Amino acid sequence: MTSAAAGGPAAIRAWVADAPDSGLTLETLELDEIRPGEVLVRVAAVGVCHTDIVYTDGSRPAAPFPLVAGHEGAGVVAAVGPGTEDFAPGDRVVMSFSSCGRCPSCLAGRPARCSSFRELNSGFGGPGSGGRLTRRNGEKVAAGFFGQSSFAEHALTSVRNLVRLPPDVPLHLAAPFGCGIQTGAGAVLNALRLQPGDTLLVTGTGAVGLSAVMAARAAGAGVIVAVDPVASRRALALTLGATHALDPADVAAGALGRLGMALDFAIDTSGRPEMIRAAVTAVHSAGVVVLIAAGGTDAVADIPLRDLIVGRQVRGAVEGDAVPQLLIPRLLELWRSGQFPVGLVVVFEHV
Repeated sequence: MTSAAAGGPAAIRAWVADAPDSGLTLETLELDEIRPGEVLVRVAAVGVCHTDIVYTDGSRPAAPFPLVAGHEGAGVVAAVGPGTEDFAPGDRVVMSFSSCGRCPSCLAGRPARCSSFRELNSGFGGPGSGGRLTRRNGEKVAAGFFGQSSFAEHALTSVRNLVRLPPDVPLHLAAPFGCGIQTGAGAVLNALRLQPGDTLLVTGTGAVGLSAVMAARAAGAGVIVAVDPVASRRALALTLGATHALDPADVAAGALGRLGMALDFAIDTSGRPEMIRAAVTAVHSAGVVVLIAAGGTDAVADIPLRDLIVGRQVRGAVEGDAVPQLLIPRLLELWRSGQFPVGLVVVFEHV
């Protein structure tokens, strides 16, 4: 690639979504020079999150095609912009979400509640955005997705996106910690602050739900009920610490009621209204249900008021309510000690 450190644009290869549901095409693009406060990362591995899929298949009408998605990137710092502190070429890093660092939420240590979160992340307004990625014919390609657009060999990001990685952490294992893994684990450890002996329901056991299961086991949950329609996922949930694994058909037939207990907490990663209603019914009158997936853009879950007025809470959590620079190192310590076996969840393919 052209040396961006020298001040000029860089030629990079990136996977471009040209139009809704058109697939991804590997192209050579021009990436604008690095600015103060920015970091250029040579991407070694990147996770594929459901959010990437819905922004490239046309499910989100506001997606600005052509675009480069990707927001679970890990790699090595290639260059830093003028005056950029705390990171240097050669540092191993994982990239997470963007936040402004100036709004009341950011200043209070809640960057996932940043007042500019939507603009900086799903609005393609993060570092590297604003016409700074172009095709060789001059056509602009939308970038800055979650402050990285890491479906590329190189990504421009900011120091607020970065978490330094120890040398013993494989980059392909670290990549999904930037979003999916911290989202599920953070819902348990941050949003719910689950304590030893607490009981938890997790509906949907993809990477996010399984991360919640692992975090709950590490936190000492007494009962962990996992729900998923895929038998292999249910089996993996049991391996990772779930005490019960149910098919949604079992839930519809009253299996949660037959457990003989009201649960303390529930996390929904499915976005399915019937699963959300089942979760609300499953927790006791002081229980809390955390919603992670939004489902379709017009999805609605009807919850009887009688289930809420007694004291149940239903709330959302974005990125696990995480400060990535705090939560990701904590999760990596759990991984290192064998309490968070994420290697059973991450599937690595070389492309």
